[in-house]
Amino acid sequence: MIRGIHGLFYSSAPEATRAFFKELVKLPGVDIGEGWWIFDFAEGDLGVHPIEDPADAGKHDVSFYCDDIQGTVADLKSRGVRFDGEIADHGYGFVTYINAPGGVRVQLYEPKYAKGTSKPKAKAKAKAKAKPAQRTAARRTTAKKRR
Repeated sequence: MIRGIHGLFYSSAPEATRAFFKELVKLPGVDIGEGWWIFDFAEGDLGVHPIEDPADAGKHDVSFYCDDIQGTVADLKSRGVRFDGEIADHGYGFVTYINAPGGVRVQLYEPKYAKGTSKPKAKAKAKAKAKPAQRTAARRTTAKKRR
């Protein structure tokens, strides 16, 4: 089963781009070794948009979203993050663009629609969390029997 989505930024300055998102934007993540920082989010989504120009087929984009774009932009600006343009209403949400090192430009938006509507129900989450604990208990019992 697919559990998430992995995105990539192609940067002319990858170390600076990673540091920007880690230190200034404060995105969560983990160092997986050799300087590779992978940003890890608790939620995400994927949309499929129509195109007008056939040459645009196959292109993809990455956006960040937030609950309060005014507050988020103010907070990020206080940490030195630069934006390209003012916040604008794009119909689906309020939008601006973050300028990151290495030529990376990322949309930031506050959606006007509900997010997280397809999250697993609490009962399913509790069941999923219980399984590892049950396996651990079973391993302990087996290990005691071997002694």
